[in-house]
Amino acid sequence: MKLRELFDAIVAHGVAVDPRGRTRVQKVLDMAKKDYDALSGDKKQRYDTEQLTNPYSDSRVLYGDDDLDIQNVLVGIDMEVGEVVLADRLREKGTPVDLIWAHHPEGSALANLGGVMAMQADILSGFGVPINIAEGLLEPRIKEVERGVMPGNHMRAVDAARLLDVPMICSHTPADNCVAGYLQELFDEKKPETVDDVICVLRDITEYADAEIAGSGLKIVAGSEKRRAGRVFVDMTGGTSGSAKTFERLANTSDIGTMVVMHIPEKHLKEANNHHINVVIAGHMASDTLGMNLLLDAVEKAGQKKLSVIECSGFRRHEH
Repeated sequence: MKLRELFDAIVAHGVAVDPRGRTRVQKVLDMAKKDYDALSGDKKQRYDTEQLTNPYSDSRVLYGDDDLDIQNVLVGIDMEVGEVVLADRLREKGTPVDLIWAHHPEGSALANLGGVMAMQADILSGFGVPINIAEGLLEPRIKEVERGVMPGNHMRAVDAARLLDVPMICSHTPADNCVAGYLQELFDEKKPETVDDVICVLRDITEYADAEIAGSGLKIVAGSEKRRAGRVFVDMTGGTSGSAKTFERLANTSDIGTMVVMHIPEKHLKEANNHHINVVIAGHMASDTLGMNLLLDAVEKAGQKKLSVIECSGFRRHEH
């Protein structure tokens, strides 16, 4: 595949499994086009036109020409300067590396992480929280995240990739959409009775079973094994953790009994306990790995060609 073909397939599948649905995603793209058309002069020149076709500000081609042929891909969860140097070292030792494919955002994708968080309002609305309240809860949290990433040295890894001439991309929300949708559909189908049953469903998935053996697996951090699960909400996409006040709203306006998450801040965990919502940590690296594997499956299917995947940085390839 060409680099642009591969990345377009990533975005297309992210949209296909987006929890908001295609209609809402298209409205987001239409609003971006409207905003762009209203600009003039320097503001229009500075506009990131990728936003007109790609609704995920945390996923970008970070370095590389669109028409490059891609076959051998170094895939990992966190691909920073060390992994970029690793790619160059592998090349020196005779292992071809056409592309570094990161899950977590780097460069401009990291700087604009807050841009994808608005989708969480639509997700909460789908679980019974009125959209106006969901947007109100998220607005201060989005601004907090935007301020939090501002001081970062976003371009370190991208600069290393440029200097060593190794193409690099990242796919954050498209992969997170994959894992969130996959697990949500699974729980909706299986309807686990207890929180322990939730754990058992996850344990049957290779990525979570492997993580548990490695000591970084499944854990109930709010509630207990014998508690009834109620409706399960898989909260794994939309940039990063939303508002801690979400738990109160979910407790009061929905039938959610259990949340399955990658990770949870202490402030959020306290709110979950206060409002008697069970929380299962599925595992960060395991969940990201599952999402990336599902995305790789889709990209290979779209391109009708297998990629040669070199695993690193917490990622292990499993086909689904």
